Amino acid sequence: MSDIFAVYGASGCGRSLMPVASEYLRRSNNGSQIVFIDDALDSDTHINGYVGMNYDRFKNLDNDSKWVLIAIANSSIRQKIADKLVQDDVSLWTVQGANTLIMDGVTVGVGAALSPFVTIAANVTIGKCFHANLYSYVEHDCVIGDYVTFAPRVSCNGNIHIHDHAYIGAGAIIKQGTPDKPLIIGKGAIVGMGAVVTKDVPAGAVVVGNPARPLHKA
Repeated sequence: MSDIFAVYGASGCGRSLMPVASEYLRRSNNGSQIVFIDDALDSDTHINGYVGMNYDRFKNLDNDSKWVLIAIANSSIRQKIADKLVQDDVSLWTVQGANTLIMDGVTVGVGAALSPFVTIAANVTIGKCFHANLYSYVEHDCVIGDYVTFAPRVSCNGNIHIHDHAYIGAGAIIKQGTPDKPLIIGKGAIVGMGAVVTKDVPAGAVVVGNPARPLHKA
């Protein structure tokens, strides 16, 4: 039988990425079926014109190979699903919009979701299952870890290192580092919506505002 492709997650993130994924298949001259996977489904249904099924049903399909784009915003859940897929011999699928721009010397790990109007500039290294939402960009000489998430319109300027599981909120701007001292966003850090990051963010920290400062809970 033919290959089958899927978008894992039928919430807002998945429904937004499905047209990108479907169009990407067409651009690749690949006529394989594409479906939604949603663990909340007890039986097959239709979601925005596509078949939706739960993971057990998808896993048991008799196809030659299976490819999955994980459309889950929560990076910890994304990692758990990725680990499950690899264990079940299901391939992680990378998808990009027709007008996504990727420049020279770029390495992108498996399972990336690169939305329309995303730009990845020269000599950038990106880990697995990266999510870059609409109009985001990564400038030259950045290093981005695994399971990093960019909300829409993130401005990630040159010589920035973003560690695993960091989340960068919509409209955030990260100041450019230098080759000898890149600006660092630590593992699991959260940069709030519209924040302007001018210095390193420690692992696990939440920063907001302009300039970005740690969020202190009341």
